[in-house]
Amino acid sequence: MSDSQRKLAVVTGASTGIGLELARECAKNNFDLIIAANEAEIEGAAEELRRNGGTVDVVQADLATIGGIDMLYGKINGRPVAALLANAGRGLGKGFLDQDFDEARYVVDTNVTGTIYLIHKVGRGMRAQGEGRILITGSIAGFMPGSYQAVYNGTKAFLDSFSYALREELKDTGVTVTCLMPGATETEFFRRATCSTRKSGPTKRTIPPMSQRTGSRQ
Repeated sequence: MSDSQRKLAVVTGASTGIGLELARECAKNNFDLIIAANEAEIEGAAEELRRNGGTVDVVQADLATIGGIDMLYGKINGRPVAALLANAGRGLGKGFLDQDFDEARYVVDTNVTGTIYLIHKVGRGMRAQGEGRILITGSIAGFMPGSYQAVYNGTKAFLDSFSYALREELKDTGVTVTCLMPGATETEFFRRATCSTRKSGPTKRTIPPMSQRTGSRQ
């Protein structure tokens, strides 16, 4: 397949874990890629993916912010997107009332707001071109209340429900919507979220205040 015939896939949260595996599958199936995350590991992921041939563009941006999503969307630069794999997500351990609220909101902004904003922008282009595939990483956690993961499970419940509704809305457009619902998977997610039922909770991460988020973290 020549470069002019290669289709474009956009994968978020692609530096490690499930997102990287999704990007690998796209690369193996002859997609050009735009991969996004807010950490240096995204560059190493890109180097690996380029070994399959094709173009791999990198966006290091905070996908919890409008600015970060706009940065990613700008990288697309009008090219038709054949597949959007909206995988970026955050978790947060500790009881809800013991969490720092900025950290809890950061989970919501990453998992929900950033995800649906990107889908809104890319999905409109797919609908206009009459074809496209959207994969949203939900979770089986969305079907159960999660003690010490109340916010995370709540965001996944939203994504699971949203996926079903969007699929119905797009059923006659040529655009498909799939919700990936993994169970517990051995990735970096648990270390980052410091997921634990212990009431002592996680080590606190530094989350930029709402007024200072400019698209630099993910």
